[in-house]
Amino acid sequence: MPSTPSTPSLHISTTLTDTPTSDERLAEIHADPGFGTHFTDHMLTVEWTPDAGWHDARVTPYAPLTLDPATAVLHYAQETFEGMKAYRHADGSVWTFRPEENGARMERSSHRLALPVLPAADFVQAVDALVTADERWVPGASEAGEKSLYVRPFMFASEAFLGVRPAQHVTFMVIASPAGSYFKGGVRPVTLWLTEEYTRAGRGGMGAAKTGGNYASSLVAQQEATAHGCDQVVFLDAQEGRYVEELGGMNLYFVHDDGRIVTPGLGTILEGITRASIIELAGKLGHQVEERPFSIDEWRDGVRSGRITEVFACGTAAVVTPVGELRWDGGSAPAPASTDLTMRIRQALVDVQHGRADDTFGWMHRVV
Repeated sequence: MPSTPSTPSLHISTTLTDTPTSDERLAEIHADPGFGTHFTDHMLTVEWTPDAGWHDARVTPYAPLTLDPATAVLHYAQETFEGMKAYRHADGSVWTFRPEENGARMERSSHRLALPVLPAADFVQAVDALVTADERWVPGASEAGEKSLYVRPFMFASEAFLGVRPAQHVTFMVIASPAGSYFKGGVRPVTLWLTEEYTRAGRGGMGAAKTGGNYASSLVAQQEATAHGCDQVVFLDAQEGRYVEELGGMNLYFVHDDGRIVTPGLGTILEGITRASIIELAGKLGHQVEERPFSIDEWRDGVRSGRITEVFACGTAAVVTPVGELRWDGGSAPAPASTDLTMRIRQALVDVQHGRADDTFGWMHRVV
């Protein structure tokens, strides 16, 4: 793994828009932000070439990109991205949640996609620069629900070239979008569909990288889930088709009647930052967490027998969500009996993120 510098090294210029979104329009957006629908006034861009390295870092007004039809990412999907949030605390300050971990994960994803590595410290500096420029877009702490500013850093092969090789021109960008509560009507258990035809990733593949291809490959299975009246799809391992991996965009946890929590081990699944945080938080709450292979039969039998008392999923958008019924072609397993620990963990995590509880783990990073 590359060493991460302790201090950022980007020289970022800032050109603010001449036509910022009006206060009235911004208030309307904050009242009903949705997710990924409205975007802030600015964006951040950094270029890379083998000779110059990372250069020309700039915050500029948000605008469409102009791409050559031969741009490499359009043909060979050489890209990575991250997802994170900025939160307004009661004193007006703005914070992000473990951004250095997002930067470190993008480093790992970049290695897997043969992209140049943007050091984690520079990643954090870039995110800070955009959030600072668009601070007014971060919803107020007093606004109803778990509102935040969703931040999307991404990197793609921007060279116009049709040869199959790592790109010689790469662009890193950061954009942001106000986000409302994932659950508009309150947190509720999600119903899951078990796909027995499609897999998300195999050994040696890109499952541990945060890259768009992994999400694209999940969409047909998600269509299958929706057609069966389910909210999300569950993927099994590609080798044996026996072991639970993850949902289309969330990691899974299984709470047992003796207090143990089991989560599928890493390797072919995404190393979620919320996932890692929950492992730490659950330990502090007195629950041993096991990371190991977890079979679909263990899930079905455990829920039916009562050995598994709760199942929950986690991710940046939903934070933590309880899991209800599991369905598959020809059968189903009932919803677990409880959501008590799930909701305790969820509330504890959300309270830290929004500044309502002490950050004893040192997870929060102040931006403004």
